[in-house]
Amino acid sequence: MEKISKFSRVSFEQFCEGFDESVQEEQLRKMYEDLRCPKRATVGSAGYDFYAPFDFELKPKETIKIPTGMRCEIQNGWVLMIFPRSGLGFKYRLQLNNTTGIIDSDYAYSDNEGHIFIKVTNDSNENKICTVKKGEGFAQGIFVPFGICEDDEVSELRNGGFGSTTK
Repeated sequence: MEKISKFSRVSFEQFCEGFDESVQEEQLRKMYEDLRCPKRATVGSAGYDFYAPFDFELKPKETIKIPTGMRCEIQNGWVLMIFPRSGLGFKYRLQLNNTTGIIDSDYAYSDNEGHIFIKVTNDSNENKICTVKKGEGFAQGIFVPFGICEDDEVSELRNGGFGSTTK
């Protein structure tokens, strides 16, 4: 298989920007030190598991935005698509708020260092509480090739995160 990307951490300063002032620097430093780059679980796995940087619990209809501390350099012509881990989707109807996360190949070079955030909602209609412990996989990323139109003439460069390409 072709190797087309590389995961790495964003800087500690960028990681901290994903949290509010109520989180102490000591806690942030420990979370940052414990970050794990996404990995596949088995040789046949398509998805790279994203691991929770902290414990979280979601009651039905609750949402959380998770700063993963990760960035991904991707070769042009590929995209990283983010989904909930299938077991969490099956048990709790865990959903990404943007249905499928799309990490473009130029996102890694944005002002925010390409910091990947994953916003999830427990969409359970069975009144189930979703609990994820620090270090557990909660989402998965799958690399997919894409094509462009023959008459494509885009020359704009990215310099931002969510919604930056529609401004």
